[in-house]
Amino acid sequence: MALLIVEDDRELAHGLCSSLAQSGYSADVAADGRAAIAACAAASYDLVVLDLGLPDLDGLEVLRRLRAGGLAAPVLILTARIELDDRVSGLDAGGDDYLAKPFELPELEARIRALLRRGAPPVSGIAFGDIEFEPATRQASVRGRALGLTAAEATVLGLLLRRPGRVVSKSQFLDQLYDHAEEKNPAMIEVFISRLRRKLGDAQSVTTIRALRGLGYRIEAGDHGR
Repeated sequence: MALLIVEDDRELAHGLCSSLAQSGYSADVAADGRAAIAACAAASYDLVVLDLGLPDLDGLEVLRRLRAGGLAAPVLILTARIELDDRVSGLDAGGDDYLAKPFELPELEARIRALLRRGAPPVSGIAFGDIEFEPATRQASVRGRALGLTAAEATVLGLLLRRPGRVVSKSQFLDQLYDHAEEKNPAMIEVFISRLRRKLGDAQSVTTIRALRGLGYRIEAGDHGR
């Protein structure tokens, strides 16, 4: 599940990302309202966690713009504003739930799970370039030819496909691949990427995984060099 956390407190935002990753969520961070609007225009999210106290735009205005722009994903409002009128305004603007700061992480996760369950449609397949990927079964194919991925390879490919044209850092891969109790090995990302490239090559895929030194990896459609 891909989440967007809109929060200007960077320490809190990245702490939430790290904690949610342990529960199987992949989260991006937007530090202000305009970044949130741009992120939702560039990628598809299953849920947005939105702080109302943003440095550039009021959170309610951001929410209205997101809904006007077609955002259908549930929005969990996370804020220090606790008055009844504030809660009503947030829900009226298009919010689906409201959690006041300070909060406990287990309650936040419980509310996220509830929102994702509430009327959520079945997870649909992802198509990019000549690749088709089914998140539910973690099966991938190129023009109908199964790639035969391991669980780790499927996780890496799924993360790339959910961010088409965008860079995925090694830390984002590690958060998805390893439990917090496990020792994270960044070198294994290169191994999984190499295996994916080989399997895509064997299937004669024109979709490539490009390395950007010091940044991470990006999936690209078309006849590019690997």
